[in-house]
Amino acid sequence: MGDSQADAAGQWKIGIGPGIMVAPTFPGSSSVKAYPLPAQDISWNNRVFSQGPDVLGINVLRGKDYHVGSSISLDFQSRTSSDDPRLHGLPNVHCGPKLRLFADYTWWAFTGSAAMYQDIGGTGQGRTVTTDLVASVPVGRLLLSIGPGFTWADAQYTRTFFGITAVQSAASHLPQYQTGSGIRDVHMNVDATYDFSRRWSSALALTAGRLERYAAASPITESRFELTAVAAVSYRF
Repeated sequence: MGDSQADAAGQWKIGIGPGIMVAPTFPGSSSVKAYPLPAQDISWNNRVFSQGPDVLGINVLRGKDYHVGSSISLDFQSRTSSDDPRLHGLPNVHCGPKLRLFADYTWWAFTGSAAMYQDIGGTGQGRTVTTDLVASVPVGRLLLSIGPGFTWADAQYTRTFFGITAVQSAASHLPQYQTGSGIRDVHMNVDATYDFSRRWSSALALTAGRLERYAAASPITESRFELTAVAAVSYRF
C-alpha cells in the first residue's frame, strides 16, 4: 500500500506561483496592458495538465520526444471602445476560452510545434494556427530557448479585429476595410528558465512579432510591431 501511494504521488508534478503578462492593449495597438495571472504548472503522469493559459489539457499521445493533445485555453485578446479614441463606433471584442489542438516534437536541441486555437466562447475570434521552431541550450541552471514562428488567421478573426464594415465606418469615421484569411504575423520567441534551487524557479517568455497582410494594412492598426512578455516565479512541491 505504501509503495503504491508513493508511486501515485510521484506521478504528480506541481508548481505554483505569481505571474504577469504584458501584451498589446488590443491587436494592432501601439500601447500595452498588464495582466496579473497565476503561473501554475501542474501535471499528472505527463497526461493531464494545467499550465499557464491552458486551464485544463490532455496529452492524447505522448512520448519522450513528442506530445499530441488538446486543452481549454484562455486568450486575453480583446478590444473595447475605451481603449483608444479611434475605436469609438467600433464593436467591443471580448476575451474568452478557446479550444487548443497541439502537437510538438523534439529532436536533439530543436523543438517544432503547431497549435490551432478555435473560439468556443462566442467572441467572434474565429480560428488561428501558430507554428514555432525553437532551439534550446542549457547553461548551468539557465535554460534558454530561441526561434522563429508565424501565425495564420481565418477570415472571421481578421474581420473581427481588423475589418471595418460600412456601418462601422460611418460610426467611427475610419475607412471601410475588408479582410480575409492569411498570415497574421511573423514572430521571434525567446524563453528563459532559471532554477534557483530544487524548489524555486523563474521564467521569462518574450515574443516579438510583426503584423502582416490584412492585420498590417488595417486602419485600426497603429503599430505593426507587437511585443508580448510573460514573467513568473514558481515553487515546486
